[in-house]
Amino acid sequence: MTGESPKKNVFKNLPPGVCIPWEEKLKDLGEIKGDVNTIKKEWDKLEMFTYLYIWYWVHR
Repeated sequence: MTGESPKKNVFKNLPPGVCIPWEEKLKDLGEIKGDVNTIKKEWDKLEMFTYLYIWYWVHR
């Protein structure tokens, strides 16, 4: 036993098109110097492409 406690499943019940919610990614990024909305918009596009890519490979 490693002594690590299991992480809470933060990704449960995600909406379609989301792999990592913006709120979780924002915690990883820390302070953003610039327009947060522009970065979020690009993140959402990347998320949708990732989601579709995974969806395609799972359902092949």
